[in-house]
Amino acid sequence: MSCKIGVISDTHGLLRPEVVEFLNGCDFIVHAGDIGNENLLHKLQSIAPTYAVRGNTDKGHWAHKLPEKDIFEIEGRLLYLVHNIHDLDLDPAAAEFDAVLFGHTHRPKRYEKDGVLYFNPGSAGPSRFDLPATIGRISIVNSCLESEIITLLK
Repeated sequence: MSCKIGVISDTHGLLRPEVVEFLNGCDFIVHAGDIGNENLLHKLQSIAPTYAVRGNTDKGHWAHKLPEKDIFEIEGRLLYLVHNIHDLDLDPAAAEFDAVLFGHTHRPKRYEKDGVLYFNPGSAGPSRFDLPATIGRISIVNSCLESEIITLLK
């Protein structure tokens, strides 16, 4: 059995057609904050079930409904979602999380520490800091996590 999770962050109100195309076919979408507006969130939810947290630039009534951190399970894997990795207030390995998903820096990054995947898909929104627009995918295949970062625009 396999499951595809599209992981995005820092869209800041911009949902590129390439992002929509990439997310079509995903079983779940995870947005690690700085969404930009409620419409974008509704569009994501129309593609696939979506988990999202509030980023530091998400303001207004719609944004305050979103949690700052979220914990959820997909295909038996426990995932922790937070916008800024510096707001992590627990030991993911001790809490037996399989992955920590985050954003904020606009810089894609993935690494493993103490058996936990740390995954920042970078920014799928407006280009900033001379960084490419990127998106991530986590696949759960035979209960193993596989991750990749895809560059949309350089």
